[in-house]
Amino acid sequence: MPNFAYRGRNGAGEIVTGVMDGATAGAVADLLFGSGVTPMEIKPAAASAVKAGSDISIQLFKQKVEHMDVLLFSRQIYTLLRAGVPIMRALAGLQESSTNPAMREVLQDLRESLDSGRELSMSLARHPTVFTPFYQSMVRVGEMTGRLEEVFIRLFDHLAFERFMQDQVKSALRYPSFVVAAMGIAIVIVNIFVIPAFAKVFKGFGAELPLMTRILIGFSDFMLAWWPALLVGAVAAFFGFKAWLKTYKGRYTWDRIKLKIPIAGKIIRKATLARFAASFALASRSGVPIIQALTNVAETVNNAYISDKVEKMRDGVERGESILRTSISAGVFTPVVLQMIAVGEESGALDDMMKEIADMYQSEVEYELKTLAQQIEPILIVTLGIMVLILALGIFLPLWDLGKVTMKK
Repeated sequence: MPNFAYRGRNGAGEIVTGVMDGATAGAVADLLFGSGVTPMEIKPAAASAVKAGSDISIQLFKQKVEHMDVLLFSRQIYTLLRAGVPIMRALAGLQESSTNPAMREVLQDLRESLDSGRELSMSLARHPTVFTPFYQSMVRVGEMTGRLEEVFIRLFDHLAFERFMQDQVKSALRYPSFVVAAMGIAIVIVNIFVIPAFAKVFKGFGAELPLMTRILIGFSDFMLAWWPALLVGAVAAFFGFKAWLKTYKGRYTWDRIKLKIPIAGKIIRKATLARFAASFALASRSGVPIIQALTNVAETVNNAYISDKVEKMRDGVERGESILRTSISAGVFTPVVLQMIAVGEESGALDDMMKEIADMYQSEVEYELKTLAQQIEPILIVTLGIMVLILALGIFLPLWDLGKVTMKK
């Protein structure tokens, strides 16, 4: 029987990991769910190097369930349930109409799981990489309250909002990333092709070169002599950074650094807090207890640093503190947002205030993205100006000195 490595949360909200035997990942999910652990990730444990290599090759070519598939599933299942279609017939129809083979397999497994007597939320838990713990928790609440179709339409709105925010943040980072990459390529080309050509001319002067010129020539010679080591080092740094991000400490540190990046950092922070507020509002409106809502919301913000702050808020609420007090202690909310939380908590309409906060952050993100070019343009101009100045001083100062000598003669 194969082994599966799992990661999940127990009833206290703590992260638990381990390895368990099971016929399939779904069987392991059932065992974990039955023991009070909500699985977040289940993957085959590598039994041997050969098997690991074959698994990797299979995963590379296997189509995966995308965010859009879950988004469409939520909308379509809401429409069918609202029309009075039984859930088994609804899943069968969605399976036939799905264009993604991976999603068809998931829907087939859901039908088989429901047919064996499991609840829908437990069936969804068999696929933790497709349906997040937040998604599973919301469906579980819908089953308990008899408002399953209402929960699905709210999940659809939430997923659509989340996708919009992610796309907006990616578009915000695309332009500066392109410019920085172009500047890096330009530096490499100048040091490999341009400066060596001038260096041959300068050596014929027979005079001491200016300091800036010597620095440029020295750096160019270093790149030409050590480019294989630099290339290997760059590749190793890239994969090392990727491996570091897979660790909790690395992801936490990088997510914290991202929030401090000039201009882009504030956009990422606002987009992340918008997802937090929207998720909390959805969970609260659906009847999820605050502690459970904070536990699930911590998994949806897609930022380890903010997630840690949300978990500390949950711990504070468990100790009897108010949402406002824990929000102040988190240190990530603006005074305006804290005031809205205070009003929502006093009036008993915290879910409405959280929805207002999400809308406010979304509007701010849209505005920041529209003015991104204006904000980043001065920084790019100054940076490019400094690069041009260094190159101009390094290359033209010797020519200037040569001109002076020639005129004196």
